[in-house]
This record gives sequence, structure tokens and C-alpha cells, in this order.
Amino acid sequence: MKRDDTLTIGAVAQLAGLQTSTLRYYENIGLLPAPQRKSGQRRYTTTILPLLVVIQLAKEANFSLPEIQSLLHGQSESGSVAKRWRELASCKIEELDAVIARAQDMRAMLEEALTCDALLFELDQVQRE
Repeated sequence: MKRDDTLTIGAVAQLAGLQTSTLRYYENIGLLPAPQRKSGQRRYTTTILPLLVVIQLAKEANFSLPEIQSLLHGQSESGSVAKRWRELASCKIEELDAVIARAQDMRAMLEEALTCDALLFELDQVQRE
């Protein structure tokens, strides 16, 4: 008797810590390949699990779904997922550096506003009117 080495969508969802609807959505938008079907039910091989780990890592790094799609299925000179990861991660770091710089500027402005007597005076005037 042949053993079935495939996983149901529920088993994959449980192992990956996802909802089954998330897996169906990922399949629908092309992040995941369409699985085999057995009696109409999705049957995944265990090769889906590392792919889900990569998707989760990218999501935690604030990659958008289109960026994840590009990472997994996009084109680069070498065609390598690793090369696309380096390219996309470098761009994401640049984006984060800009966000950090903006947050530091906002913090400096707020700290200065805390000690600005003219601003505090004006704020008190607004309250009296």
C-alpha cells in the first residue's frame, strides 16, 4: 500500500501558522503554485513549507505582496531568487533609512518645541480665546 506524502491545506496552514484562506489567497495571486488535487482537495508537498517561510520572512521585513511576487517569480540578470533577495533587501534598507531619518527629524522638532517659550505662549493664547 502506497503512503500519501502530501499535506492537506489544513495541515499546511497549521504547520505554517496561517489561515487556510491565506493559502488560497496566495495561490490565487500567484505567490504559491497551484497544488495537486485529490478528490477535489488541495494536496501540497512538503516543499511548500520553505516557500511559506520565505514569504513570512519577507512580510516581516515589510515587503509588499507585489515585492514578494517579484522576489519569488521576478526576473533578474541571473534569474536567481538569492540575487533578487539582495536587490530587494537593499532597496528596503534604503527605504528604512529614509523613514528613520524622517522620524529623527520629527523627534528633534518636537524636542525643540517643548522648550520653545514663544510656542508655549502662543498655545496658551489659543486656549484663552
